[in-house]
Amino acid sequence: MTLEPQAFLSLVEKRVGLTDEDKALLKSEADWGLKIASDMADHFYAYLGRDEEMNATLHASEGRIHRLRETFIQWFHEMFTGMDDWGYAYAERRWKIGLVHTCIGIGPQHVVPAMATVIYQVGKRLQADDKNESLKDALSRICMIDLAFIEQAYVEASSSAVLQETGWTEGLFRRLITTGACSTR
Repeated sequence: MTLEPQAFLSLVEKRVGLTDEDKALLKSEADWGLKIASDMADHFYAYLGRDEEMNATLHASEGRIHRLRETFIQWFHEMFTGMDDWGYAYAERRWKIGLVHTCIGIGPQHVVPAMATVIYQVGKRLQADDKNESLKDALSRICMIDLAFIEQAYVEASSSAVLQETGWTEGLFRRLITTGACSTR
């Protein structure tokens, strides 16, 4: 169950409807994105910090929160620049970010509402800075792509761990998941 990041990016781009116009708009606002990135990091980590479990994770080691904030600022700005026009490097970096979230225990149940908080705060900032609403739409789409990478990292890491520990085949594992999901209705 190995994900190919570039293929996954292409698939999710189509699913969320990220267009070339969205990418051009994001690029044209890259300076603004960098300007507000620190504020968005503040909102993101303030939200996560209010949760006792996440606060402990964020501060589990010396300097972790500082490193995470710096990574967030870079990540946020990269959504505007696309790094390499949302190509191989962008896909690889998003995949690695998803795996890091998995490794340190920041799960989708934490990231998704925190991302919603960021999107909400970006919307407020767009209004305050008199930016076009289409920028919010483009940024929302790219955020959903990045969230898809994080969630898929959890699926892939969990699946890989189960397959490695049990020796099951991928086909058996998928059947068990489907059967289990259908029986919980």
